[in-house]
Amino acid sequence: MEQRVHTLLRPAEVSRRTTLSRTTLWRLVRAQVFPAPIKLGAGNRIAFSEEAVGNWINQRKDASPR
Repeated sequence: MEQRVHTLLRPAEVSRRTTLSRTTLWRLVRAQVFPAPIKLGAGNRIAFSEEAVGNWINQRKDASPR
């Protein structure tokens, strides 16, 4: 069985790629409009799936008028 390697992005990188402020990013996560982060261990560290963020960006591109 082939294992997939998942790249994880820290919130600052997600903000940079989406051009959303961190506050707006968290608002969208709470509203379940943006992919939820993944908890890393028992601490407060979290990250987002690069694939999920990329899919969200592509959906936004597809939905925007050209």
